[in-house]
Amino acid sequence: LPAEWSQRDLARAENIKFCRQYLIFHDGASIVYSGPAGTCSEIKDELLSRESPSGTLKAVLRKIPGKEKEKEKQFLEVWDQNRKVKSIDLTALDKHGSVYDDDQFGCLAWSHSETHLLYVAEKKRPKAESFFESKAPELSTSDEDTGHPKKEDAPVKGEKFVYHEDWGETLSTRSVPVLCVLDIEGNSISVLEGIPEHLSPGQAFWSPEDTGVVFVGWWHEPFRLGLRHCTNRRSALFYVDLTGGRCELLSEDTRAVWSPRLSPDGCRIVYLENNVLGPHQQCSRLRMYDWYTKHTSTVLEAVPRQAWGAFPGIYCGALPGMCWAADSRRILLDTAQRSQQDVFVVDTATGTTASLTADAPQGSWSVLTIDRDLLVARFSTPSCPPILKVAVLPATGHEAQTQWICLQDAPPVPGITWGIRTLQPPPEQEHPQYGDLDFDAILMRPSEGPTAQKPPLVVMPHGGPHSVFTAGWMLYPAALCRVGFAVLLVNYRGSLGFGQDNVASLPGNVGTQDVRDVQLCVERVLQEETLDASRVALVGGSHGGFLACHLVGQFPDTYHACVVRNPVVNIASMVATTDIPDWCLTETGLPYKPDALPDPALWTEMLHKSPIRYVDQVRAPVLLMLGEDDRRVPPKQGLEYYRALKARGLPTRLLWYPGNNHALAGVEAEADGFMNMALWLLKHLQ
Repeated sequence: LPAEWSQRDLARAENIKFCRQYLIFHDGASIVYSGPAGTCSEIKDELLSRESPSGTLKAVLRKIPGKEKEKEKQFLEVWDQNRKVKSIDLTALDKHGSVYDDDQFGCLAWSHSETHLLYVAEKKRPKAESFFESKAPELSTSDEDTGHPKKEDAPVKGEKFVYHEDWGETLSTRSVPVLCVLDIEGNSISVLEGIPEHLSPGQAFWSPEDTGVVFVGWWHEPFRLGLRHCTNRRSALFYVDLTGGRCELLSEDTRAVWSPRLSPDGCRIVYLENNVLGPHQQCSRLRMYDWYTKHTSTVLEAVPRQAWGAFPGIYCGALPGMCWAADSRRILLDTAQRSQQDVFVVDTATGTTASLTADAPQGSWSVLTIDRDLLVARFSTPSCPPILKVAVLPATGHEAQTQWICLQDAPPVPGITWGIRTLQPPPEQEHPQYGDLDFDAILMRPSEGPTAQKPPLVVMPHGGPHSVFTAGWMLYPAALCRVGFAVLLVNYRGSLGFGQDNVASLPGNVGTQDVRDVQLCVERVLQEETLDASRVALVGGSHGGFLACHLVGQFPDTYHACVVRNPVVNIASMVATTDIPDWCLTETGLPYKPDALPDPALWTEMLHKSPIRYVDQVRAPVLLMLGEDDRRVPPKQGLEYYRALKARGLPTRLLWYPGNNHALAGVEAEADGFMNMALWLLKHLQ
């Protein structure tokens, strides 16, 4: 079993990937022996890789840095068990633009016959130039037979500065995806015809018998909206026939679908489905399409309320790449269950579910893959970095007997204790439509060091707002704990993992319900735990930054320092600049229409719910960290807050990170950001 790991290399200021091999022997019912084999080796310049169905071949998409002024090249390689058997220069073939290596559209799929490879790339654009561009004659490429310039290479005049829409945050180089097929024997590439003009295809795989290709198609009319973390974009499942180019709709075309997975026997496709628009992340439905009867059924519906002992609902960005059991009946998935994450097996024939981690340690479990019923998962807690675990999937009805074996251990970080607490809002803060909802918080605290008895508190609400902190490994909170802070991670109402009612309770109530939930949690924890109430700070990013700016303004007596990363500050000014304008309206409680024009009443409502409104009451020093390339919450948001604070003479500092987007996940930005944050908190919470 090869496992791919990643690690931050601070000296090189990059994330590196490396491979470790493991030996696993099992008798079909339990694991007899497992352990690492050999040493690690770094994986260089690999963008995608995929083993063939038989396991005898492997396809690799590799980037090769260009020499001197040359552009970077992409090669598609095929390896057998002993050597590289093919190396195809995709850049030189010039049939398409760059191959997509993202997990939104990207794929690398073997045909069942192992003779063809399917992938997604940017559509080839005709060369363009301005009206007055001229080239020396000897530089233009000419036809070998006639000596005249090639027709297809003649650049289009006046097209040089045409705007090309893209798919937003982290997908700014993705505009018009096309499905491409490599014939391995013939070394030839064909771009698939027959896909309707109004669709952008991705997440593709070969149909049974290799007669065609199944893909997800996203509508891009009237214009593209940001797609990353947005499982509410209109999309459907399609089949395109390879011989006639006929395109057929396989799912409803008024929903949002993603993560299609074909069963090992080639009979069924499961996929996830949401409603279009509304919250970007919701409790999803699990749907199944039968290839031969052409019948679609709902395996699991959205769950209105979480209840222990029952299935909590599906709240995941994607199904595992390999999720089917060998019986082609059961699938594996992981999902948030309040403030933890668990692994479930779903019987697609009956819709029954069973937890495979109910009796395992509490924390965050993720399915990595399942191969012939050998299950590989990752497990972590707030005080323990990820551990690799393996188990044999038990027979139906015996899921409680799952025995997890540790394949690769990680020593727990000493000096951190943690626990989950549940809070009930007071009656006056109940939602009129969705009453009796509760929420959680994870409290981490140092158990050793000078502050262990009465540590200062850092309050961290999550972003989204429809996401969740699960009790897994998180670098910043763990490092803050080691510096001597207690850290409170709040899953306010609106978080995932608590049922769809919880998600639906927040739109229209941002800036009040979520703010009050966090404040209630802070006040309760300060009452019940030995913490230093005179030293409380806020740290948050995105919607967590929105909440931090709200709290520091609405409750200035509670907080003494604040650190925000790419915060939403003014929804009214964000709506015209973000890649997700629908978010601004939905979370404000207003309907989104692509053709709607600005309206003073709507802008008033957006401004009314924004933290900039409370800037006059802020007293705490604020540190801002902004990503120059953030398309989701453009850095002008943070600048707006910075200027408002400066105009009022408040101590503030701004860090500007070029080459970083919304996540500020570049190794240098992440490391520099942590050091600046820790020093800011230590300085202002003395």
